[in-house]
Amino acid sequence: MSGKPPPRILSVAGSDSSGGAGIQADIKTITMLGGYAMTAITAVTAQNTRGVQAVEIFAPEFVIAQVESCLGDIGADAVKIGMLGSARTALTLAKRLDSFAGGIVFDPVMVASSGAELADTATIAGFATLMDIATLVTPNLPELGALTAMPLGSVDEIGEAAAALARRHDTSVLAKGGHGEDARVVDILVAPSGEAMVFDDARLPGEHTHGTGCTLSSAIATLLGHGQALPHAVRLARRFVRASIENAPGFGGGNGPLGHQAVRSLA
Repeated sequence: MSGKPPPRILSVAGSDSSGGAGIQADIKTITMLGGYAMTAITAVTAQNTRGVQAVEIFAPEFVIAQVESCLGDIGADAVKIGMLGSARTALTLAKRLDSFAGGIVFDPVMVASSGAELADTATIAGFATLMDIATLVTPNLPELGALTAMPLGSVDEIGEAAAALARRHDTSVLAKGGHGEDARVVDILVAPSGEAMVFDDARLPGEHTHGTGCTLSSAIATLLGHGQALPHAVRLARRFVRASIENAPGFGGGNGPLGHQAVRSLA
């Protein structure tokens, strides 16, 4: 073996049988960005571009057993957390990762792109323990609203809500503006100190955006694993997501998957 080994990235998330989001999107993203992907699957779904037809949630003990298998042998440089499935899994995972030395990117998944609910009220309440240990939390606008109960009618209000969440949990927050209706997508990265950075791009046309949140969070985790500073990791990860949207294969009759396979490493 020669050269520097790839960063080891553990994704803790649910499985999307159609390959567009969840664990499958994470593996594709991590691999295309030069990382080594490992998984701890929290749930399996019968899912496609039209919606989620069925969900089977794994016991927290089994999820943690997968985490232990990966961390106890191969180790990890960063962890991405997505769909959790239950409050007990959130609490148990937070306890296990409390001493983890690498970056932790938490995507507080509540609703699938199709509109299907993927987290109940108790699970959302359990998110607090994970936000307390995360390096970065990446809520979209509906998730940010649910986590803060603050108005999000303007960019300033979105920034204020993100700053409040960052202060509350002493973590950085990336408020994602993809659910907005403006011609431009504005994402706001806020540090616990309140320092903010705005990322602003023209909204891309088309309906094929299934798995964008999963892709963005796993891309940031991979880039952190490569040693990138958080703002630059976010900048490069956003470029990766946009390129993947631009190369979407057009599959399915609903909100189709991204074209991860067409985007080469940006690390």
